Amino acid sequence: MTTFSPPYLIEFPKLGAPEIGYISVTEQQKLVPFDVQRIFWTYYTPESIVRGRHAHHQTQQVLVAVSGRITVTTELADGTIQTFRLEDPNVGLYVPPNAWHTMQYSHSAVQLVMASAAYDEADYIRQYEQFRTVWQAQQ
Repeated sequence: MTTFSPPYLIEFPKLGAPEIGYISVTEQQKLVPFDVQRIFWTYYTPESIVRGRHAHHQTQQVLVAVSGRITVTTELADGTIQTFRLEDPNVGLYVPPNAWHTMQYSHSAVQLVMASAAYDEADYIRQYEQFRTVWQAQQ
């Protein structure tokens, strides 16, 4: 059984100044703890919508609010619940595969996601009770 760390924040470098703007960067295996195999982004999500509501068997992710605000709630199989408020484009949230997670967005939010694997529907655990069963069995 592979052991993953719990969710945690990653601070990316913030290079620049207010008068010229900023750039943040990461390079393979420097701050993101896996090889990035997929990148996607979400935007124009209504504030009343809660997205996510799933966990993964294998995929690790880093979530970044490149614009706006995203509130992410994670739950591990041991019952540990954490809430993270992402609103700085140089801060990302590491989400391990064993974390049930939900996201709620400000209307202007743009979320960038770096994932350790290409999309595979079989990797998703979309039913909360199945998440509890799968990950409790592996503790």
